[in-house]
Amino acid sequence: MVTLLEGERTDYIAGTDLKVIQSSEVFSFSIDAVLLARFVRVPIQKGSILDLCTGNGVIPFLLTTRSKATIVGVDIQERLVHMAARSNQLNQLTDRVSFIVSDIKELELNQSFDVVTCNPPYFQTVSEKEINQNVHLAIARHEIHCTLEDVVRLSSKYVKQKGKVAFVHRPERLTDLMTMMREYRVEPKRIQFIHPKPEKEANMVLIEGIKDGSPGVNCLPPIVVYKADGTYSEQFLEIYEGRTTRQEGSINEAAK
Repeated sequence: MVTLLEGERTDYIAGTDLKVIQSSEVFSFSIDAVLLARFVRVPIQKGSILDLCTGNGVIPFLLTTRSKATIVGVDIQERLVHMAARSNQLNQLTDRVSFIVSDIKELELNQSFDVVTCNPPYFQTVSEKEINQNVHLAIARHEIHCTLEDVVRLSSKYVKQKGKVAFVHRPERLTDLMTMMREYRVEPKRIQFIHPKPEKEANMVLIEGIKDGSPGVNCLPPIVVYKADGTYSEQFLEIYEGRTTRQEGSINEAAK
């Protein structure tokens, strides 16, 4: 039996029967993590996936609905990993999913992975006020313990040759992200922008690369989250709830 601590709750993950333990006191998952888990191409049958900056584990849990691979999630925040581990028990996925508490810069794993995913901290600077208000949120949102370069470098380190690496980030960091991906031999191959409304600029970007892949990137049709009236678009709901195969792909496709 899984015990909830004071202030914790269980929430269903969109379009699944899976539950994740969350708390208003720490960082909860949002749509960017779900969209990344729907976007990345994964092995359908056997294989291995590494999720860096895993938080409470929503990306590994969602990937179990698309792949039979073994999945490892890593995060520096012990409290979040403890929540993820209990959610893992709740979902009866301990034979396929595991979690590690570690600073990713000090991570030592004796294996490489078919796929590496990461929903990293977005912002480079942080104020003392933000840290003092909620250190868990500050660590998740800001580059306190790892930089964008750390994330790309370690993703490249742990992905297999011709394996896939996927990130979600802010569009204003896209140039930095693509430059670093190439520097660390991860060739950008697929990009998709997320717009909050039809008339608004993109506020998120999904990007997938291949370790030592050939040059050439595909820009997928954008995802618009809200219609003009403020309700979710059908396109977004289809992807967010996993009702479309348009996002999905298999690592078994020939790497290019």
